[in-house]
Amino acid sequence: MNTEANLSNRLSGDGVSHDHVRHDDAVAEEQPYISRLYERLDLLKARLVDRLASLYRERGGTHQAVWDREAFVARDVERLERLGSVDRGLCFGRLDFRDGQTSYIGRIGLTDDDYEQLLIDWRAPAAEPFYRATAAAPGDLVRRRHIQTKLRTVLAVDDEVFDLDALPAGGQGTLRGEAALLASLTAHRTGRMSDIVATIQAEQDRIIRSPLAGVLVVQGGPGTGKTVAALHRAAYLLYTHRDRLSSNGVLVVGPNRTFLHYIDQVLPSLGETGVVLSTVGELVPGVEAVDDGEPDAVAVVKGDPRMAGVVAAAVRDRQRLPDGPVELKIDGLELRLEPAAVRAARTRARRARRPHNVARKVFVRELLTHLAREQASRLGDSVDEEDLAEIRVDLAGEPPVAALLDDLWPALTPQRLLADLFASPRLLDAAAGALTEPEKALLLRDDTDVWTAADVPLLDEAAEVLGEIDDPDEAARLARQREQAEVQYARDLLDELELDVPVDPELVAARYRGGETRRSVAERAGNDRTWSFGHVIVDEAQELSPMAWRMVMRRAPGRSMTVVGDIAQTGAAAGARSWADVLEPHVPDRWRQETLTVNYRTPSEVMDLAAEVLALIDPRLKPPTSVRSTGERPRAVWVEAEELLPRLAQLVRAQIDAVGSGRVAVIVPHARLDELHSGLAGALRDTISRVSSADALDAPATVLTVGQAKGLEFDAVLVVEPAELLAESARGATDLYVAVTRPTQRLVLVHTAPLPDMLAAADRE
Repeated sequence: MNTEANLSNRLSGDGVSHDHVRHDDAVAEEQPYISRLYERLDLLKARLVDRLASLYRERGGTHQAVWDREAFVARDVERLERLGSVDRGLCFGRLDFRDGQTSYIGRIGLTDDDYEQLLIDWRAPAAEPFYRATAAAPGDLVRRRHIQTKLRTVLAVDDEVFDLDALPAGGQGTLRGEAALLASLTAHRTGRMSDIVATIQAEQDRIIRSPLAGVLVVQGGPGTGKTVAALHRAAYLLYTHRDRLSSNGVLVVGPNRTFLHYIDQVLPSLGETGVVLSTVGELVPGVEAVDDGEPDAVAVVKGDPRMAGVVAAAVRDRQRLPDGPVELKIDGLELRLEPAAVRAARTRARRARRPHNVARKVFVRELLTHLAREQASRLGDSVDEEDLAEIRVDLAGEPPVAALLDDLWPALTPQRLLADLFASPRLLDAAAGALTEPEKALLLRDDTDVWTAADVPLLDEAAEVLGEIDDPDEAARLARQREQAEVQYARDLLDELELDVPVDPELVAARYRGGETRRSVAERAGNDRTWSFGHVIVDEAQELSPMAWRMVMRRAPGRSMTVVGDIAQTGAAAGARSWADVLEPHVPDRWRQETLTVNYRTPSEVMDLAAEVLALIDPRLKPPTSVRSTGERPRAVWVEAEELLPRLAQLVRAQIDAVGSGRVAVIVPHARLDELHSGLAGALRDTISRVSSADALDAPATVLTVGQAKGLEFDAVLVVEPAELLAESARGATDLYVAVTRPTQRLVLVHTAPLPDMLAAADRE
C-alpha cells in the first residue's frame, strides 16, 4: 500500500472517493472567495482603529498619545496583521452540506456588514464536522475540502467526498483525499513547530475540544502530536472561554527554552498571544536558573515532597528566642529584654497564621510595645496609646533595636533563606529532620549565588511560606487603586462597543493614561509569581519532580490543566513513574486521561527499531502506530575511535545535503557534548549550532543531548555512541528511546563501540 493510501485507510475511513482531475479549476473557483476574506480583514483592522479613536475623543481623552493610531491599537492590530500574514493562509477548509449550504473554515471568524458568516473560526462548534466527519459517520456533510494557500493565493484544493451523488454537477473532479495531511507530514522541518489547524485528526480534535474544567492528561508516544494538540487546545479554550481566560491567561510550561522557542509561533499563527511560555526554572520571576542539571542524587532529594517540610521548618527556625536576657542601651538608658517577652511576641505572631514576613509585623509591634513600656517605666512616665505609638517609632529607628529584631525575626527573601540553609550544616540539621544524613550532605554547598532548575521549586515553596516583605508605601497602594478603576472604566467602554475581535482593557487603560504599553495579561502574569492562571498546560510533564508539581499547581488554583507527556519517556531522576503518582496528591479522583495512539512523525521503519528499545524499558508498553513509511531503513555506521570526528562530519554534511532546507540533529552523550560540538563546528563552520541559545534550531544542523532534544523533531537524526547513551544514566533505555524517535525521515546510528542488542536490526555499514 502506498503512502497516501496508507494515510487514507488509517485516518479517513473507507468509502471516501478520491480523484486528481480538475485541480486547476477548483483553485480558480476558490480564489475570489479567499481574496474577499482578506479584503474584509483589512477593512476590519481599519474600522477598529477608527472606532476606538472616535470613542475616546467623544469621552474626553486628553493625552495626545492616545490619538496616535498605530500606538493606540498596536496590540490588537498586530493580532489581525499576524493572522493576515500567516504563510499558510487565513482560510484552509470548506464544508458542503446536503441542503446546499457551504461553510468556510479558518483561523478567525469573519462576518460581512449584513452579519453573513464569511468564515467560521476553526474552534467554533460549527467547524467540528471539518475534523470529526468520517465515511462511517458523515452526518449531513457531502464534501470536505482542504484549501492550501500561501498568504492570499490559493495553491491547491484537496477534496474528500462522502456522497458523490449529492455533489453539484461538475464538482466531482478535485478529489485527493489525505493529500493535505500527507504534505504536512513530509514537509521539511524549519526549526519552528507549525500549527496543524488545517489537518487536525479526530483523536486530536477530541482532546482540543475537551471541557475546560479539571485536569486532562494527554498520554502519547513519540510523534503522536501531543504538544501541538495541547497548543491548539489552548487556542480553543481562549476562544470558547474568553470571558474567563482573557483576564487570567494561559500558562504553558515546557522542558527548556529551546523547546519554547520551537513552539512559540504556533499560538500567534492562530491569533492568540495572551499566553505565557515558561520553563520550570523560570516560574519564579527574578531567578535565573542555570541550564546545567543537578547530579541525579541531588535532584532526587530536592524534588522530594519532604522538602516542603524542610523549607517550612527552616523558616520557623529563623524565628529565634535569645539564649538569655538582652541588654539594650538607648540614649543612655539601659533596657532589658527577657526571653519570656520574646516568646510571648513570637507566640502572638505565629497565632496570626500568616506568612513569615507578614507575621513579622505582629512580632515587631509586640516587642516594640514591650520595650516602649519598659522605657517609660524606667523614666517614670505615664503613657497612653498615642505616646506608645511615638515611642515605638523612635525605638524602631534605633540601630541596636533594628539589629535585634532582624536577628530574632528577620525579613527574609527566598534566596536568602535557602542560601543560608544550604551553606550551614547547623541550620540544615535543625530544619531537615525528615532527611537522612547522606541526603543532608547532598544539599550542602559553598556556591550559594547560583540556582539550578531543581532549586526553583524550593524557592517557590519558600516564597509561599515567607510571603512578601511589607511595602508601607501608601502612594503605591493608591496608585494601584486608581489603575484598577481605569481598567474597569475601559472594560465597560469596550463592552458597549461589541467589537468583532477581543481588545485588552489593560492596554486601552494604559493608552488612555499615556503610559507604557507593556501591560498585557501575559506580561503581567509572567512577572507575578502569585498570578492565578485560568488554565495551565504542562508539556513533557513526566519530567517534573513532586516539588515542581507543587509549584505548578499553585499557578492553577482552579485546577484547570492539560498535562502532556509519555511515562515511557521519563528521563529525569526525580520524574514521574505514573500519572496517578503525580496527580492523586493534588486532584484525587478528579483527573481524566486521553491516549494518542497514531504516530504522525516517525516513519514505520524507524519506529520498528524504536519498539525494540521500548521493550527494554517495559515489555508491556505498546508503541504508537506509524501512519507512513519512507523506504529509508535506519543505518548503523561503525567507525574507528580515532576517526569518529572526521567521519561524523562527513555523515552530517551528507544529511544536510539530503534534507535540503530541512533540519538535522546530532544527538550525543552528555559527556561528549563540548568535544563533538567543537569539532563539528570547526569542520562544518556556519552550518552547525549547539543548543545553548534560543535560536539554535535555525541552523541546518544542531548538536544536542537527549534532554535538550525532548519534544523536538528533525528531518534526519544522527545518534552518536548509542551504547554510551544507554549506560550514561540509570534511565539510559529511556534516553535511547527518545533519541531514536526524533526523526521524520532518516535515522543514522554512529558508533565506535558495539551496538546494543536492541539496535541490531539496523542496516550495517
